[in-house]
Amino acid sequence: MATIYEANTQELIKKAAEALKEKIKAPEWSKFVKTGVSRERPPVDGDWWYMRAASVLRKVYLRGPIGTNKLKVKYSGRKNRGYVPEKTFSGSGKIIRTILQQLESIEFIKKAEKGVHKGRMITPKGKSFLDKLSK
Repeated sequence: MATIYEANTQELIKKAAEALKEKIKAPEWSKFVKTGVSRERPPVDGDWWYMRAASVLRKVYLRGPIGTNKLKVKYSGRKNRGYVPEKTFSGSGKIIRTILQQLESIEFIKKAEKGVHKGRMITPKGKSFLDKLSK
């Protein structure tokens, strides 16, 4: 059986985003919000919420217990500050927290601790969801 390790990442995220549209709903404020301090404008794509949710789900699958701060670093970006050198800023924590809560409500991820690491881990339901899409 194929797992997400053998699948093409871009195709997997697109398939998962399409499937997540039926399970979660983007909040009303997602039309107007930027994805981080480093961005100048909100995303152009209307389905960006579901793409980000699929990407977060994949990242939780791969990284084990992972928290909001590490995901903020993963979705960081470099801000164009004019003639001053660029600087890296982390992504939006509100977006990541809301997506994690939505994925928890449909029981794809859960809060867990593994040794000294604590955060969200994928459940068997979430694992089978991604593995089915990776075929």
